[in-house]
Amino acid sequence: MKTVSGYVENITFRNEDNGFTVLTLSSGKEDITCTGNFGYIGQGEYVEIEGEEVFHEIYGKQIKATNYKIVPATDELSLKKYLGSGAIKGLGAVLADRIVDKFGEDTFRIIEEEPERLAEIRGITTRKAMDISTQLEEKKDMRDVMIFLQGYGISPTLSTKIFNNYGTRVYDIIKTNPYQLADDVTGIGFKTADEIARRAGVEVNASVRIKSGMCYALTEASLSGHTYLPKEKMVETTINLLGLRDQYLNADGTYNMELLDNCFTELVLEKKLILKEIDDNQAVFLSTFYYTELNIARMLLELNISTPEDDYILGVKMDTVEDMSGIHLDDLQRQAVVATQNNGVSIITGGPGTGKTTTINAIIQLFESDGLEVSLAAPTGRAAKRMTEATGHEAKTIHRMLEISGGQSDDPELDAKFGRNEQNPLETDVVIVDEMSMVDTFLMHAFLKAVTVGTRLVFVGDVNQLASVGPGNVLKDIIESECFKVVRLTKVFRQAGESGIVTNAHKINEGKEVKLDNSFGDFLYIERENAQMALNATIGLIKTKLPAYVGANEMDIQVLTPMRNGILGVNSLNPGLQMYMNPPDKNKNEKEIAGVVFREGDKVMQIKNNYQLEWEQRTDKGFLVDSGSGIFNGDMGIITKINNLTNYIEVKFDDDRYVTYDSKQAEELELAYAVTIHKSQGSEYPAVVMPLVSGASMLMTRNLLYTGVTRAKKCVCIVGRKETFNAMVKNEDQHKRYSGLKWQLINYYQ
Repeated sequence: MKTVSGYVENITFRNEDNGFTVLTLSSGKEDITCTGNFGYIGQGEYVEIEGEEVFHEIYGKQIKATNYKIVPATDELSLKKYLGSGAIKGLGAVLADRIVDKFGEDTFRIIEEEPERLAEIRGITTRKAMDISTQLEEKKDMRDVMIFLQGYGISPTLSTKIFNNYGTRVYDIIKTNPYQLADDVTGIGFKTADEIARRAGVEVNASVRIKSGMCYALTEASLSGHTYLPKEKMVETTINLLGLRDQYLNADGTYNMELLDNCFTELVLEKKLILKEIDDNQAVFLSTFYYTELNIARMLLELNISTPEDDYILGVKMDTVEDMSGIHLDDLQRQAVVATQNNGVSIITGGPGTGKTTTINAIIQLFESDGLEVSLAAPTGRAAKRMTEATGHEAKTIHRMLEISGGQSDDPELDAKFGRNEQNPLETDVVIVDEMSMVDTFLMHAFLKAVTVGTRLVFVGDVNQLASVGPGNVLKDIIESECFKVVRLTKVFRQAGESGIVTNAHKINEGKEVKLDNSFGDFLYIERENAQMALNATIGLIKTKLPAYVGANEMDIQVLTPMRNGILGVNSLNPGLQMYMNPPDKNKNEKEIAGVVFREGDKVMQIKNNYQLEWEQRTDKGFLVDSGSGIFNGDMGIITKINNLTNYIEVKFDDDRYVTYDSKQAEELELAYAVTIHKSQGSEYPAVVMPLVSGASMLMTRNLLYTGVTRAKKCVCIVGRKETFNAMVKNEDQHKRYSGLKWQLINYYQ
């Protein structure tokens, strides 16, 4: 580490979103280029910077800053440098010299306490003098706050956010309730606020800490899919989170609830928490989740208008559609079509090969024969693309249907604005949504807000697949509430029944034995006893065997794994697969981002929703066809260009959408030669390779295996041990999700 100090001579680049800055520091002996996250810094300020000396191949020697502090200007040279730097608007170097020459080291006091005296200097009016004083006072407040917050270990970047949010009120907030920072300031979570509170002297069992801990426990639970927790579980999670187990655990194994109950009661009275009785549990919701599920229930029930049509007329119309289109429906499929005609909300669920796509096509044609406008949607780009190909009608992602756009906040995941809502609803008669198992609570809420009463909704999905990545159990809760017409397609059609993927997927779902004897050409098994052998076989399959076997590019073949860690987890698989599939090449630029080397030609995935990222669709000659914003968790693409001069990466996503990332935004990308089965939901690949040797039982479950197998279109290849595969088939344990939508639907009118 090296420490340098000097005046900020020039600011070459600054990202206002995250504070990343490139500046030139004049130390008196030499000019030094420094880079880092400088929350607030201006030209002319005297700073001390601590960091690592690095050598950039283009820009030469630099200091990569890890910490810095602004040293208040006191000597006359420092005062002239600061005042003449441009930090004070309307004050240049000439006037700065005149001011300091007249007032010397008393300059700041004069500006703060007797600003009218600045008018004694030629070129400064009384009005300008007051403006200079005001600006300096504003800068002083920010500097003082940042110095104050540095004492609590808060980075300059977060300090800037805090100051912008509170101004000088921050002193009282730190003293009275540091946990308010976690509620109000993006980028500060409970753990950061808890550390600030510790440094501020807040007691470990203070009520303000326990209350914040309870809310944080529920927020953390939502990351595992829960919209509420049973009270006992919430209390236990909170106590463990706060490190209070020894203080609150009684000798009989129960908890001393006096202080905890007081804090809990206060949160309920403040309406931050909602307490309800669900399935013999005291269910504790964050108010946001409770009212979101309540509103979903209300909107669904209001949309579920019964619209019975004469059976004879409907039968004639269906016969006509079948004759004209060549579609032939079995009894269950006809029931599904009838349900969509007679109900405002209907659900069609079934596994692979049960004719969901055929049913959707019949539904579209029947509605269109009545002159109704039908819109199609799916949760992901890949699922929407598959729906378009299967129906011949354009399908959009739900986000795009709702006309998503990003605002200007510093959290692109939270900052989502939907152009379609209750004030500007969707202009359509029918909406069919496929892959409904992937839709989470908040997306469902946003979608329903854009649907007017009288619009028909048809939800299609496989309830046996994994639940959504986001919180809630939307499809399952809707079905189990028994408030809506549900048709379950169970018949596997002959052609689909000849497929090993379809046949074995149904066996897996039913917990039946699957013979790994390679009797099906599209369901293959390669026995390997350990992880390294399985990895070697996986690479061989992708590089030499499967592309020709399924008639696909090796980049289209997807490795799916249950886990992130271990030799066969995505964190290890991806660098290894990258080395074989896209090795270093002098003709390919590469860039290291957050410890990961990205190279032109790499397959990558977006790992969080970013509503601000802009995309373009172009012709082969580069002409703009369409543009928009929003790249979402699970979107996959290929890196087409890396520019190390400008630090930008270009990625081509599905549907030929090109997105340009800067270095910070690129931290939302990861290599995608291998992805977790969870991340593969809604996607379909020509071939899937699943290395299964061993793993924790909580990960190696039946519905995870079922979901992975059903992602393959032409071939799935299991590589590993039969014992592991069979154990997954038998392991019907599913991650228990606590969600309240079913309860809300059943109890809405009570």
